[in-house]
Amino acid sequence: MKKLLAASLLVCASSFSAFAATPPNALVVAQSLDDVTSLDPAQGFELTSVQTFTNVYQRLVQSDPQNPTNLAPTLASSWESTSNSLTITLRKDAEFASGNPVRPEDVVFSLGRVVKLNLAPSFILTQLGWNKANVDSHIHKIADDKVKIMWDVNVGPSFVLSLLSAPVSSIVDEKVVMANAENGDFGHAWLNTHSAGSGPFQIKKYIPHEALVLSANKTSPGGAPKLNLILMKNVPDAATRQLLIEQGDADIARNLGSDQFQSLQGKKGVKALALPYASLYYILFNAKVEDNPDLGNPKFWEAAHWAFDYRGIGVDLMRGQFQVQQSFLPVGFNGALTDQPYHYDPEKAKAILKEAGIENPHFKLIVSNQPPYLDVAQALQASFARAGIKVELIPGISSQVASEVKEHNFEATVSAWGPDYFDPNTNASAFAYNPENGSKTLAWRANWQIPELSKMTIAARAETDEAKRTEMYQALQKKVRESSPIVVGLQNKKLVAIREDLQGYVQGIMPDMVYYKNVSK
Repeated sequence: MKKLLAASLLVCASSFSAFAATPPNALVVAQSLDDVTSLDPAQGFELTSVQTFTNVYQRLVQSDPQNPTNLAPTLASSWESTSNSLTITLRKDAEFASGNPVRPEDVVFSLGRVVKLNLAPSFILTQLGWNKANVDSHIHKIADDKVKIMWDVNVGPSFVLSLLSAPVSSIVDEKVVMANAENGDFGHAWLNTHSAGSGPFQIKKYIPHEALVLSANKTSPGGAPKLNLILMKNVPDAATRQLLIEQGDADIARNLGSDQFQSLQGKKGVKALALPYASLYYILFNAKVEDNPDLGNPKFWEAAHWAFDYRGIGVDLMRGQFQVQQSFLPVGFNGALTDQPYHYDPEKAKAILKEAGIENPHFKLIVSNQPPYLDVAQALQASFARAGIKVELIPGISSQVASEVKEHNFEATVSAWGPDYFDPNTNASAFAYNPENGSKTLAWRANWQIPELSKMTIAARAETDEAKRTEMYQALQKKVRESSPIVVGLQNKKLVAIREDLQGYVQGIMPDMVYYKNVSK
């Protein structure tokens, strides 16, 4: 029966004309999957990827979605700490979906492979001073149920625990992964489309840009999920997602635009949810573009602050989907600045550009074709035009845009950044940190050389006095806000619609916090 149900869902995945009422023991989710570049937690950094990791893998510790500052043991049962080490006792009888036990060796392998592969999210762990050459000497099995994690940088154990709660710190099954390794890739090619975790679900089938099917892992250490299958179907068009949720052909419609969200208010059988979210929307300029050197001029960045119609876009056009936030820490994080020193003033932007001798301000703006990115970009195109700045929009699918930015093959982009763990350093290390080792931070993507800000970020990370640490992050936010190729403007809410008969759906403030385990119909 399970095989028949899985087959029927895959048929549905290939054509919406095949949809009927959703099966009673399966969850059908309509969303865009075009952002996925990898389903390996050592590489996947996009929204769909990290939300999948939460349901497929487990970490040693994870944040409580209702109280993200509270780190609860998951695969760890307890830990002891010193100033530069953690000794972690693993949960007894924990198994991966394969049936293999979760061992200290799996922890050593999982964290080490992230550093050795050195893909986009590896900078989260290399903050501990780990690199390919030394990581094996910093993570050890010390007993059949214990692993010791050490670091040489000046940070406390609570900060290290927050890093271990990030999606990149997901624990994978070494035996299964290495059985599928090719040419020394630590199983990376295989994990791009498969899973080897201990979470409540496992990847059954992934068809890029079409569908992702998860099946229940009934032996998960956290308990079996209530549903047998999850079908995430790629539905690039937000209006189609709205139609599917209205008709009952989908149980959840994610990433709705404001138009769809407003249309669903009061619809019979549907709940439209505007969920708090720690995601910041920003314009990122490439400071080193040979054909457009103006983009590296701090005066151009300053003018961009005044050409951004914050309220007109976030509050009026998007009808409350956003709030204005001009600093790199989202509201809800300790130390977040909530004052708004900039407002829309196109004449002031023109004057700044004229004074700087920038005679033909222009740039190409690559952007995801998904809402609300394209909506925001189109509005920015208009607001910048009134400031005398010509913007050429280049929409594309999310994964392509992300790849172009990571390859520095762009002039500007509009995107969103969500924190990886609940600590101010998660955003400071992206917006205000570009070390010489080439960590793939936002500042690095902007080609922004900032040795002094990088030093300040490291110092704030190391500070153990909470009041002083807060002051340091506020000083960092002010410096980035005053002169940076990253212009932060908005903080958004996630617009999601669910069928009224759905119970147990949980979504938290962090990007990865989407939980399907307790969902039932």
